[in-house]
Amino acid sequence: MPIPIWMLLGFAAWTVLLLLSTIGVYRWNRILTGQTPIKEFRADQVEGADWYRRSMRAHANCIENLPVFGSVVFALYVSQLSGATISYLCITVLVARVMQSLVHVCLEQTNTVAAMRFIFYFVQIVCFVTLIAMVVRHAVSMA
Repeated sequence: MPIPIWMLLGFAAWTVLLLLSTIGVYRWNRILTGQTPIKEFRADQVEGADWYRRSMRAHANCIENLPVFGSVVFALYVSQLSGATISYLCITVLVARVMQSLVHVCLEQTNTVAAMRFIFYFVQIVCFVTLIAMVVRHAVSMA
């Protein structure tokens, strides 16, 4: 299986792991200990500890970017593009995504921490744009 597809699978796995290890643990702990009824967890209501709210946002960030990365990897696959640069960029996307999530969830949010998060996000965007440009350049050269 090509590295971009492995990285996409890793991105999806990270999204699920982040959900289970943060939001899931928080909610099920509160439900099973009788602290909060299951019906009280509403998506339209800000609640819970600060790390829990950051975890929800970090998970939402993953959900928002997973289809983008999936589309890019799909285009790479269909175009039959591969190589060290493409592999490196896809690996960088996953590493930057994991780091962005960890910084979001694990650290108290300050200007410095928010800047770190932004840097990790920006790295992903640069990789996405570069990969898209590579696919477009390849498609144009094949036309």
